[in-house]
Parts: sequence; C-alpha cells; structure tokens
Amino acid sequence: MTTMLSRRALFRGVSGGQVARRPPWTGEAFTDACTRCGDCIAACPDQLLFKGDGGYPEIRFDQDGCNFCGQCAQACSVDAFNVDGPAFRWRINLAANCLAFADIDCRSCEDACEPRAIRFRPALGRAAQPELSLDACNGCGACMAVCPADAVRLEMPNE
Repeated sequence: MTTMLSRRALFRGVSGGQVARRPPWTGEAFTDACTRCGDCIAACPDQLLFKGDGGYPEIRFDQDGCNFCGQCAQACSVDAFNVDGPAFRWRINLAANCLAFADIDCRSCEDACEPRAIRFRPALGRAAQPELSLDACNGCGACMAVCPADAVRLEMPNE
C-alpha cells in the first residue's frame, strides 16, 4: 500500500530538516543488529515505520504519534529492540515559528499531548504561551503530527 507524504514531510526531506529517527526502543547499536527484514515496519498498526536510508527502519510523525503498542519490537526476530529502556530519548522543543510566539492562539500540540508535556499558560494581552515539561515528554511525536507551523522539534537532551 502506497501512502502520500504530507507537504510538511516532503519539505523537511528536501530541506534537509528530516532526521533519521529509528523505531521506539532502539539505540545507537540498532543498525548493527537490524537485518533490514522489514518485519517491524509491517507490524506497525499505525504505519509510522518505513524503510529509510540503507533499508533500515525509520519512524515518521507527519500523520500520527507512536502509541507504544510494542508490535514492532515483538515482530523483530533478532532482538534489535530493547524494551527494558525508554522508548525514545529525544524530547520536545519549539522553534521560533510557533504560532503562539506570534500571538496567534493555537494549542494543537497541547491537545495532542497525552502525557501533558505541553501546557499553555494564559498571558495578559497576548495569546497563551506554551510551557514544556521535558520530564513528562515521552517523545511520542503526536505533537509534531498536528502542528500547523511545523514548529515542534524532537531533540536529544544535552548530556
């Protein structure tokens, strides 16, 4: 089944803004263990996984966020996934083009954020401003899928 990329995903790919994001519960050694069989891609019920560069699985958040169902990890026959650790290490950040920063009332990311890592605080004389809780963020990407300004970023925390 072929799916069309959203304009945002296409633009990110052309502009170089698209980063290779691996499936949940995978670390830096994932590409060493992965056989590129595609079983995890086929197992994803939300079709978030796709064959990326070199045939390795990647995850894309242009339509939806990961619900951590674990079917990708269960489908892996070589145990390239480590479900004992966190699903994703990256955390949310907002770019300067966030609509709220331009005094436009938009709370799409807050509405999509199940763990409530994004909340909006009312501000006197301007649109409510986002506040991020990196501790609450699970990196699921649901906020990225709904952002009309493509302002949501998932970044690795400074170590």
